[in-house]
Amino acid sequence: MPETILRYFPALSYDHKEKISRLKDIYDHWNSMINVISRKDMDNFFIHHVLHSMSIAKLIEFTSGSKILDVGTGGGFPGIPLAIIFPDSEFTLLDSIGKKIKVVAAVSEELKIKNVRAVRKRVEEENGKYDFVVSRAVTEFPSFVKLTAKNISKHCNNTMNNGIFYLKGGDIEKELARFMDKVKIWDIRDFFLEPFFETKKIIYLPL
Repeated sequence: MPETILRYFPALSYDHKEKISRLKDIYDHWNSMINVISRKDMDNFFIHHVLHSMSIAKLIEFTSGSKILDVGTGGGFPGIPLAIIFPDSEFTLLDSIGKKIKVVAAVSEELKIKNVRAVRKRVEEENGKYDFVVSRAVTEFPSFVKLTAKNISKHCNNTMNNGIFYLKGGDIEKELARFMDKVKIWDIRDFFLEPFFETKKIIYLPL
């Protein structure tokens, strides 16, 4: 189990630690056949992918039975790390690219992550209702809201209102301009000290 993760999440259970520590070997294996993560990122796998995904858990502890949709999940981020640490919530990981969803399904199966559903679909075609939509910057924020607002359930089960958690880096002022009175923004560097997080943010839009 990487020290970096334990430093920020010391209360992880044995099962959480065991699953998280096995992630890199499983992704190495799949990445050698289906390139879903760049070689450079694999060298920093636990920071760039796992810890980045887990930053959302610094803001909210999803209640039992919560439904979360991960849009444009790629190889399974942020969905898989979140599903590991919130085993009582249901995660639907969506991507339009078949080979990526194949990897998500394989990783979930190998680690016996029972609360993940891997779905090959465009978000435009997804009509399910969820407590939260999560994503790592798949498009400009206004476009993302337009595509996913329909998927947010009206019925609220958590301490935070249902809505979107969006992981994004760099200068976001322009694309957030019309949401400024509604969004909350956290700098991930306030949670994690690694230089990688210097410009990374979590954007939360309650809907």
